Amino acid sequence: MKQKEIKQKDNLDQQEKPVAKKIKKNEANPAEEYEVVETMLTADFYKAGVVELAQKLIGKIIVRQLPQGEVRAIIVETEAYKAPEDKACHAYNNKKTDRTKYFWQDGGHLYVYSIYGNNYCLNITAATKDDPEAVLIRAVQPLSFDIIKEIRKTKSTKVQDLSNGPGKCGGCLLLDKSHNGLNLCDQKSGMYLIDNKKQYEIGVSARINIDYAEEWKDKPWRFYVKNNSFVSKG
Repeated sequence: MKQKEIKQKDNLDQQEKPVAKKIKKNEANPAEEYEVVETMLTADFYKAGVVELAQKLIGKIIVRQLPQGEVRAIIVETEAYKAPEDKACHAYNNKKTDRTKYFWQDGGHLYVYSIYGNNYCLNITAATKDDPEAVLIRAVQPLSFDIIKEIRKTKSTKVQDLSNGPGKCGGCLLLDKSHNGLNLCDQKSGMYLIDNKKQYEIGVSARINIDYAEEWKDKPWRFYVKNNSFVSKG
């Protein structure tokens, strides 16, 4: 075959080859996947010390019964608070008031307090009623977006802004101070936790916005799901 003919054939072959297109795949984020276990967590689960419980709660699923329907959300960020020594804890030095008395409950009960007006923070007690310890739920990943969007009515277009902070978590679940003392081990209470088979990579850091706690501000008592987009930004 002549050289000119070979060159023409090569040009035709190149024209016939399909042009590769870059396709952006919408792959699922492993840090936001889950596998529900429809079994309520019992009182034994919450008997752990608060730092251990803060880690155990990561990945567990909150089930909340509301007039609008059932809301579910994965716990993706927590912080541990341990009185009487912890200067960041509301019950530091065993300070018991009408607000802080809810620390003195067996593990698995709610302590709810307000910040910035009508923003309510969800805490879950640990250990026993003799141990004033509680885990702050800092962020959750909603599994019921339609209901939560109706409840929160945020102007943001990012779904993460529905629940990526402690006050937002309480808002998603329609919690307020009237829910202090709610028993998570009683399915009739309207709120309980269930398990999740999915295993996550857990990050650890110091707690956020507690500079007033002096030497206690650097305790590595914040836990979160790495690469989960619903974790708070601090």
